[in-house]
Amino acid sequence: MTSRRQFIKLSALASSLFAFNKSKANELIINHSKKTIKPIVISTWRFGVEANAEAWKILSTQGRSLDAVEAGVKIPEADPKERSVGYGGRPDRDGRVTLDACIMDEYSNIGSVGCLEHIVHPISVARAVMEKTPHTMLVGEGALDFALSQGFKKENLLVKESEDEWKEWLKKAEYKPKANIENHDTIGMVALDMNGNLSGACTTSGMAFKMHGRIGDSPIIGAGLFVDNEIGAATATGHGEEVMRIVGSHTVVELMRQGYSPEEACKKAVERIITIAKNKNKSLDELQIGFIAINKKGEHGAYCLQKGFNYAVYSPEINNQLIDAKHII
Repeated sequence: MTSRRQFIKLSALASSLFAFNKSKANELIINHSKKTIKPIVISTWRFGVEANAEAWKILSTQGRSLDAVEAGVKIPEADPKERSVGYGGRPDRDGRVTLDACIMDEYSNIGSVGCLEHIVHPISVARAVMEKTPHTMLVGEGALDFALSQGFKKENLLVKESEDEWKEWLKKAEYKPKANIENHDTIGMVALDMNGNLSGACTTSGMAFKMHGRIGDSPIIGAGLFVDNEIGAATATGHGEEVMRIVGSHTVVELMRQGYSPEEACKKAVERIITIAKNKNKSLDELQIGFIAINKKGEHGAYCLQKGFNYAVYSPEINNQLIDAKHII
């Protein structure tokens, strides 16, 4: 016969088990309702649409996200009409086209090149640095020597249109970057593949008419690009010096780790840049910063400093659309 004390204990145990099971049931319902969207690829600016289309060929056939992002950003890299990425990019103040790029995979493998001349696809050189050297970054002549040793072809990257603009610029030699004008834009791309793995790539010719040797955020892992396969991935565009001050892409990913959505994380990073600029009494009028991000669930988002930045999204739910990012100013 069960005593009163035993009955109370059994009742308490039953209640706790019921509460536990109910909690687990709710958790399963929540997890089930928030299904992972994959594959998905997002990239910066209007040239992201064509880049996404190329990446989607790989993602939609069970391909790896690393292969997808490399193939995707190679599209604007090879386009002589794109004036801020790769072949056709505007030169520095000495008339030399120098390129920056980095790539990162799901295993935190990284490769990067900076101030690279004469090579159309710096992103592929960055991947070669990642896979074929003990290093993570090569710059300048060393990067070019390595590229040539790997079979990359040396080419003249200064197209006539860029050369004409540079000669016109030399008449006054004023260095005044403007927001949302393609003299500092970057193709940054992050993707989640069908295996649930994240990768990212970022490539640019940097600021037009910059000092020779200037390197921005684009080839810097953590600044222009960051991937954490447990959390998410982010990339940046705009004025690289400001992004580097907060290690912007890493900041966005860490904010997602804290529970922020991709859009909220991007906004918080932009707000941090604004705070620093105000503390330095720096005008925001001609400054633009944009971040894009995806998390492990395939949710995406973006945010920028001021109106004008857009990004492209390709997923089973969104057919490669260009979306205007929300902005603070």
